Amino acid sequence: MAFHNIYDIAGSAMRAQSVRLNTVASNLANANSAAGSEEDAFRAIKPVFASLYQSLETRSPVTSQRLAAASVGIAGVTESDRAIERRHEPGSPIADGDGYVYYSNVNVVEEMADMMSASRNFQTSVDMVSRVNSMQQGLLRLGQS
Repeated sequence: MAFHNIYDIAGSAMRAQSVRLNTVASNLANANSAAGSEEDAFRAIKPVFASLYQSLETRSPVTSQRLAAASVGIAGVTESDRAIERRHEPGSPIADGDGYVYYSNVNVVEEMADMMSASRNFQTSVDMVSRVNSMQQGLLRLGQS
């Protein structure tokens, strides 16, 4: 596998984790938002990822192998189907005719755990790129000797 393929795969992982972090930020920003109807209430969003498999041909004079590699693709973003929270607040200016206010279905604890996981996964990809870069530098130093 060529070094540029490793960079491409790590880059796709970092893009995916960036999307994940963006959705977490959006969810946390709207965690306590209120609406006058269930339809207008904010629903948590989650990214959907897909593995993108690719076949890589080796160019070794000894062997001709087909290796598989997989990067991460972003298939889309979906809304959570968790129930919207309904509270009886008849004094609220946005309450509906029955005195109810509707709050987002964002679970803050779940979002914080997702944020930590995405952040660590992003850092792992950064570390991988750093190690590959170090390997390339080592190869260049071998050629200077």
